Amino acid sequence: MSAVRPNISAMKGYAPGEQLNDPDIVKLNTNENPYPPSPRVFEAVQAALTPNKLRKYPEPLGDTFRRAAGKVLGVDPDCILIGNGSDDILTILTRAFVPEGGLIASPTPSYILYKSLAEIQGARFQAVPFADGWSLPVKEWPKVAHLSFVPNPNSPTGTVVPLSAVADLAAQLAPAPLVLDEAYADFAHENGLSRAVTLPNLIVTRTLSKSYSLAGIRFGFAVARPEIVRELVKVKDSYNCDVLSLAAATAALEDQDYFRSVRDKIVATRERMVPALTQLGFEVTPSHANFVWCRRSDRPVKPIYEELKRRKILVRYMNYDGYDGLRISVGSDAEIDTLLSALKAIL
Repeated sequence: MSAVRPNISAMKGYAPGEQLNDPDIVKLNTNENPYPPSPRVFEAVQAALTPNKLRKYPEPLGDTFRRAAGKVLGVDPDCILIGNGSDDILTILTRAFVPEGGLIASPTPSYILYKSLAEIQGARFQAVPFADGWSLPVKEWPKVAHLSFVPNPNSPTGTVVPLSAVADLAAQLAPAPLVLDEAYADFAHENGLSRAVTLPNLIVTRTLSKSYSLAGIRFGFAVARPEIVRELVKVKDSYNCDVLSLAAATAALEDQDYFRSVRDKIVATRERMVPALTQLGFEVTPSHANFVWCRRSDRPVKPIYEELKRRKILVRYMNYDGYDGLRISVGSDAEIDTLLSALKAIL
């Protein structure tokens, strides 16, 4: 269509993981939580299903959620921006900070949506290769970037960079913003929330899709200095989170006992997966997320992905200009046993 902007016509667009409508599929390709949300979530959603609540607009800033999150996370509610999933937050940040023809930078291999956001914005994108040991390439980072994304833990590798390196990069880029994408931080040993309220140009983004089992709800948030949040509010949609997602997110975050129990089970299963996959000949990168990154030097991995799919087991095959591997979500123990049995038969 000729009326479409040329940069949109030229781009491939972001390709999300497969969502097959088959109850027999063992789904380990999109890092969803294998366990249900907190029982409080269902109670909160049911309570929100009233004519009076559904006929009215939701809280535009999500103040109820922000107060609850502020209490749980130990931050000022004014430091919190709500979003329709963390991808919505990333879009808001791109729209707010990046001019047409500007520059977005992120490490590689990493989350491929960052490049798509740059292309939609009509901006340039620079992927900066990780340094040795998956360390943050601070010295090689383009100092003229208008916006930088650093996922921590990183996808697809599950690796983390120290917060001291993040602080060094933020200082180097200032006043341009650095976004610490912490979609998987709940499965790691540390996070950057405290840095987001002290460093003037650091923004932390979070999602409730992974550790809180709410991928179907679509809810995320950012933590940053209040003066940054006030500017971002101008860019977001007026009511970007609906009544049900706000109710579910608030209830899930408030039930920290349930959250910790589920997280601990996932971490335990992850630690069991690594040696089992290694014994099968995979080169497994130590992970701090709810997935593991697996490669092989003796054979291509795409046929393994294809055979698993034929057996109704979905994992994610990812290829970064020749650097490819399988990203395998941490499922339930039963799902991982099914995966390992299939891999033994295939290999």
